[in-house]
Amino acid sequence: MGVQVERDADAEIRAVAERIRAAGESGPRLARDPVNQPMINNWVEALGDENPVYADESAATASVHGGLVAPPAMAQVWTMPGLRPDFDTDDPLHAMMTALDERGFTSVVATNSEQTYHRYLRHGERIGVTTRLESVVGPKRTGLGDGWFVTTRSTWYSGAEPVAEMMFRVLKFRPPQGEPAAPAAEPEPAPAILPAISRDTAYFWAGTAERELRIQRCGGCGLLRHPPGPMCPECGATSPTHLVAAGLGEVYSYVVHHHPPLPGKTLPLVIALVELDEGVRMLGELHGVEPDRVEIGLRVQVDYRAEGEITTPFWRPAGGAA
Repeated sequence: MGVQVERDADAEIRAVAERIRAAGESGPRLARDPVNQPMINNWVEALGDENPVYADESAATASVHGGLVAPPAMAQVWTMPGLRPDFDTDDPLHAMMTALDERGFTSVVATNSEQTYHRYLRHGERIGVTTRLESVVGPKRTGLGDGWFVTTRSTWYSGAEPVAEMMFRVLKFRPPQGEPAAPAAEPEPAPAILPAISRDTAYFWAGTAERELRIQRCGGCGLLRHPPGPMCPECGATSPTHLVAAGLGEVYSYVVHHHPPLPGKTLPLVIALVELDEGVRMLGELHGVEPDRVEIGLRVQVDYRAEGEITTPFWRPAGGAA
């Protein structure tokens, strides 16, 4: 692209940006639902926010709020456009994104956001959000490609009262052009990551070296447990012994690991939690059965393989049948 052509394109983008900016604040997009407890419950559970003023009516009534309130950081939640957004509006961010898309700046990455909360929201309030374009700065050369920084400011209103604001900035950039890079050569396979052996687990790994599956047994009350530990959780004794398990059990639960790659492992890999006939559960790889044929309750037996300096146990279908 020639220099003059680029300058013309840049000037055009600036003109579009100025037109959108001059149009000012968009019309309000109303929240689909008023502020409500079920949505708050889901949000505080997901975020792990245990502040009782959001979910405990008695505690909220006794607080400075005098009743339940919504977490201020939920402001944006109430006006999210949903899974099938309708962008046929005067939203300036959408208009600017479209203009940059049409000029080849098709990729986007959010760079930063700052939110300001003016007060808590209460149940029943139905808020709306408006947005205005603050600035479009560019073109800038970045590690991602040449692009434009687009900054908007959204304001949430309850009636005519602003209750929260957000500055939101994105980089809209043109992906670098050129021939696709040749695929990288396959790296040398890395060795598997092996478990560490401690004073508490040494007896277990000494057992696998002898092709024995050892379960820790409390020297005081006889409780069986796995994984092992220094003190019995039942009686507090610190004199563990062990028994040798028969190595038979059934799949209690399992996952199939597809990604990311694991050093020294071929994917997909089945990791099974097996309930041994002795009553304890033990985690390990499950081999000898296709992942889509693994079932809860599948009878399995232990087998062993040498990996580096240790011998690790794994599971396979009992009797060789999958």
